[in-house]
Amino acid sequence: MPDSIVIIPTYNEKENIERMIRKVFSLPYDFHILVIDDGSPDGTQDIIRGLQAEFPENLFMETRAGKQGLGTAYIHGFRWSIARQYEYIFEMDADFSHNPDDLFKLREACIEGADAAIGSRYINGVNVVNWPMSRVLMSYFASVYVRFITGINIQDATAGFMCYKRKVLETVQLDKIKFVGYAFQIEMKYTTIKHGFKLVEVPIIFTDRTAGTSKMSTRIFREAFWGVIQMRINAIFRKYPEG
Repeated sequence: MPDSIVIIPTYNEKENIERMIRKVFSLPYDFHILVIDDGSPDGTQDIIRGLQAEFPENLFMETRAGKQGLGTAYIHGFRWSIARQYEYIFEMDADFSHNPDDLFKLREACIEGADAAIGSRYINGVNVVNWPMSRVLMSYFASVYVRFITGINIQDATAGFMCYKRKVLETVQLDKIKFVGYAFQIEMKYTTIKHGFKLVEVPIIFTDRTAGTSKMSTRIFREAFWGVIQMRINAIFRKYPEG
């Protein structure tokens, strides 16, 4: 059985999902894909079901009723993947903002000793394409803010392109991960570090979507701003057994 699975959360991604799935399956490595779809009304699920007939051993889909948040989608996928004993468990967007070719870089970083690898936009300068300057600055300084509040030395704390070794996700007590939006990515990295695991940032180029609609909102940013402070306070009273 292949050791790597790519979790892709979707909501209304009919413009991207087939191209993304075919691209991952065209790579010279046997990655499996698990799509977590939150009741997309645009036909995303129908496209995936059609592709499952073509890729019955490699493509899986879990459907949920309505939009329940990015964090809960990934946690659902983590538990599904842990139960099936995948060794390398990836997070990746459906919209090609993350280049599937970079899956190899993240996997290699974990093979070479990292417990988790981050596809980082900011480890070597600012590597973002097609974002307005206002969003680049907001994202960049969000990571500066996270470092200041939490003390973790991660240049791209909000990155959503990740590879985790299974032992990390088995250790971090997923039921205690509380945030569901932008802050979910911060909380996962912070918790992983607090458990004593090694995170490595791998430079990538992030390209904003050209099809479909962004799910970013001011509410998600507010959750991240206040959530980081809350997370830091909660950590004072929590024990993190080392993995």
